[in-house]
Amino acid sequence: MELPLDYATLRIIWWALVGVLLIAFALTDGFDMGVGALLPFVAREDQERRMVINTIGATWEGNQVWFILGGGAIFAAWPFVYAVSFSGFYLAMFLVLSALILRPVAFKYRSKRKDPRWRAFWDWSLFAGGFVPALVFGVAMGNVLQGAPFRLDGDMRAFYEGRFLGLFTPFTLVCGLLSVAMLVLHGAAWLGVKAERGPILDRARAYGTIAALASVALFAIGGLFVAFGPLGFRIEGLADPAGPSNPLRTAVAAAPGAWLDNYGRYPWMLIAPVLGFAGALAALAGMWKRSEPLAFAGSSASTVGIISTVGLSMFPFILPSTIDPRSSLTAWNASSSHGTLFTMLLVTAVFLPLILIYTSWVYKVLWGRASTEALTTNPDLY
Repeated sequence: MELPLDYATLRIIWWALVGVLLIAFALTDGFDMGVGALLPFVAREDQERRMVINTIGATWEGNQVWFILGGGAIFAAWPFVYAVSFSGFYLAMFLVLSALILRPVAFKYRSKRKDPRWRAFWDWSLFAGGFVPALVFGVAMGNVLQGAPFRLDGDMRAFYEGRFLGLFTPFTLVCGLLSVAMLVLHGAAWLGVKAERGPILDRARAYGTIAALASVALFAIGGLFVAFGPLGFRIEGLADPAGPSNPLRTAVAAAPGAWLDNYGRYPWMLIAPVLGFAGALAALAGMWKRSEPLAFAGSSASTVGIISTVGLSMFPFILPSTIDPRSSLTAWNASSSHGTLFTMLLVTAVFLPLILIYTSWVYKVLWGRASTEALTTNPDLY
């Protein structure tokens, strides 16, 4: 049976969809992580900390659906990418999952006892549940940009030859710190629209200002690494967008500076890095002018721009190999079959709108500022 969409088009659609899911995760659970990382610093008393926790307490579980959808989409649409990244980066994944597991435990157990040391322990657990994933996700993104030390043999078996400490290079650490700054800015902006006005908002505004400046500086430093460092890969010859999913049939070479090629070929892509800078500066202006909507819109735009910059710079690469460039995984050589991508698209067309509608309804119902007064009248709050 002939499918209504050709193989190349479906590959582009799924490349874009995975990007959309990851951006949705960063936009929603990103402010959860940012608020967690800010918790010990913006709230100094137990009532203040409870109020901060309740700015994300009602929605943090639902926000993780985008993380699950993103991981599931990579597994189904890009099985080679899933196999290489989840086996090669398993220690980093373990670290992220451990930190994320701490978060629900902290939400549920913090209020069980009034002992200050008990509550302080869970407050710092919430900090770890926000800071550690933000840092590791950024380091992982840096490793994707610089390439991973893996190779495929003739039977398409993947072999990862790197070590855990090898994930941390000057460039990947810059990416990790940029991720932390970006999500702390987003968390501070979220507190601006969800926390009651007062000292917590003033402290969040101060930390958000620092995070906005750090985001701009670290994004610029990362750009200099990409422009002048040993980063980049290039496909040699013509790639077949509808070719078989066999990375070993693609000729790839390391090419420093090649991650900027797409901006010369498709100038419209420059909107992504521009949005990354302009969004952070808009958020900074919002912090200074005490305009919460401007700060949150700016931090959201900056998050979209920074993540989009990575994807658009690398396209069609998804995960290049540093030790055997011809094993590099691209949108054209590492996807599932034509029929699988089409079937998944039909399922997505049905369920993704339902998730968006339900999520929008939840946010509409739960909208409004958290307050310390509500803590004394609502027994359901954390």
